[in-house]
Amino acid sequence: MHQKGHTTLFGGDKGWHAADWTASDDRVRGGKSQSYLDTTSSTARFYGNLDIKTLGGAGFASQRTSTDDTTWDLSAYDGIRLDLGKADGKRYTFILKDELLPRNPDNGREQSTVSYEYDFELDESALTDDSLVFITWDKLTPTYRGKEKKDAKKLNTKSVKRFSIMMRR
Repeated sequence: MHQKGHTTLFGGDKGWHAADWTASDDRVRGGKSQSYLDTTSSTARFYGNLDIKTLGGAGFASQRTSTDDTTWDLSAYDGIRLDLGKADGKRYTFILKDELLPRNPDNGREQSTVSYEYDFELDESALTDDSLVFITWDKLTPTYRGKEKKDAKKLNTKSVKRFSIMMRR
């Protein structure tokens, strides 16, 4: 598979739209972490508070795409490129999903499915104001509820249903 050019999914000529994103933090499990995504037409700023005390040494703060009915076909590409601002030396996780289940009828919560994750950290001593991360599809690790799932099927790049950016511990 060879990438023929590129397409912009968020930002750039497509713009960033705050309504396309929603917080998905550990507050759903009783934690106190909270994330935000501030957007302009060309950029987005992900920030917040990662609380690791409330849940006994663990926590997560993330933003994810908010639509449940949009599908992105990325099969013509070798991977995904993240154009990032100045490095801060913190560890992030980029997540894709190719399956979303209906919400649990008893509690209205989203049901868990396999996630495809890539952890990255940018060296804050870099002398640039812009950083780039290119993630080939084979570098994404399948996980289920935060644990590696070795028997998971490969990511269906023809049917990506969700993007997320996360900080966790």
